[in-house]
Amino acid sequence: MTAYQNLFTRVQVRGPIEAGVALPIGDQPRTRGAGYNRLLGWIGNAQLGPIYLGWTGVASLFFGFIAIEIIGLNMWASVGWDPIEFIRRLPWLALEPPPPEQGLNIMPPLAQGGWWLMAGFFLTTSILLWWVRTYNRARALGLGTHVAWAFASAIWLYLVLGFIRPVLMGSWSEAVPFGIFPHLDWTGAFSITYGNLFYNPFHALSIAFLYGSALLFAMHGATILAVSRYGGEREIEQITDRGTASERAALFWRWTMGFNASMESIHRWAWWFAVLCTLTGGIGILLSGTAVNNWYLWAMEHHFAPGYEVSAGYVGPPPPIPEAMLTPPAAPAPVDAPAALVPAPADGAAIPTPDAALPEGNVPAEGTVPTTPPAERPAPSDQAPRP
Repeated sequence: MTAYQNLFTRVQVRGPIEAGVALPIGDQPRTRGAGYNRLLGWIGNAQLGPIYLGWTGVASLFFGFIAIEIIGLNMWASVGWDPIEFIRRLPWLALEPPPPEQGLNIMPPLAQGGWWLMAGFFLTTSILLWWVRTYNRARALGLGTHVAWAFASAIWLYLVLGFIRPVLMGSWSEAVPFGIFPHLDWTGAFSITYGNLFYNPFHALSIAFLYGSALLFAMHGATILAVSRYGGEREIEQITDRGTASERAALFWRWTMGFNASMESIHRWAWWFAVLCTLTGGIGILLSGTAVNNWYLWAMEHHFAPGYEVSAGYVGPPPPIPEAMLTPPAAPAPVDAPAALVPAPADGAAIPTPDAALPEGNVPAEGTVPTTPPAERPAPSDQAPRP
């Protein structure tokens, strides 16, 4: 039994290649190449292939390749086609959307967002075709379409960031650039521009569902691994015919937190939490700038965030400048007036200063100018050190 208490899967089944169920009439055949991979067997089923692409899969890969080529070549060109610099600076390179002056122009100059629009079109086409493929494969195999609709929730957030919200805002410049760190910088600037996304309730829901789904998947995965010695991985059987693995898992969670999710319901919990993460996140982004310009002020108005106390100082737009500060300054005092500053001579000579008594060693006191002409001063090495 202790052989199953490890991080990686040790038992790797080897036998005839499993081709799967027969495909519906009219579908293209699967690829013929298939085999076993030990590295894949450490984290899942060791069998690799056969693969079914179909016309939607082939078209999706084709459009996706074009999008990646456009993005990659533009990034490479930005570093002067230097391969070393391209690899070194890849996390910071970006393909930027059109500038604000282009608005929603669908044919801007290539150097001013045209490449970004082309890459976005091909990438979006690739993603949508892959969704069609996911949906059709599930239907062809008699599965539920849960995977396709979970994928659609992620596509919703992608479309909000790069298409729906920029169209509503009237400018492609509102979209996210292609790049690793540049898109993170965009997120930080977006939050600052609209008054801190921490006060966006849909953003808060999205983060809650993000952490919640991570917690649920970790709890469920740990539970199944813990009862795998009792057949816990056979969850479908234990949904309808409860076995000792299901009973022990249920008892553990009742002891731990008072109740337990069933072998079936835990997957519904995790599916909804993951789907709602991107769904609520997209809603929060869509409302920023279109319905709410400052989430902090919105939160204060709806008693969602506390306001600053009056003693803390003025909060809001800059106050008007007092009129006294707008009046022109008084005319400067004449040069020959008492205690007036003497302007510097035009020839760059030293400004004359009152005579000052020199301390011992003929070294001027700190903050004064020596009155001895430069030609009569001793060399620096002959001067006595300062006391």
